[in-house]
Amino acid sequence: MANHKSAIKRIRSNEAKRTLNKYQHKTARNAVRKLRGLTNKAEAATLFPTVAAMLDKLAKRNVIHKNKASNLKSGLQVHVNSLA
Repeated sequence: MANHKSAIKRIRSNEAKRTLNKYQHKTARNAVRKLRGLTNKAEAATLFPTVAAMLDKLAKRNVIHKNKASNLKSGLQVHVNSLA
């Protein structure tokens, strides 16, 4: 167990941040899954910017690597463009 007051506070803040990061990461993964499942181009085109923004935010906060965010966005854009 931590002996310093600052270490105890750090444990609390780390737990809060971990919970928020986990929630945002899971939400983004579900959004990516939903976008990949769409077959209507109009729906996919309207959903894509929000999903891309989610991925960019996760990369900015170092929840996921920036190259992973780029790779996911690229694949999703290819999927949206391939819809008829």
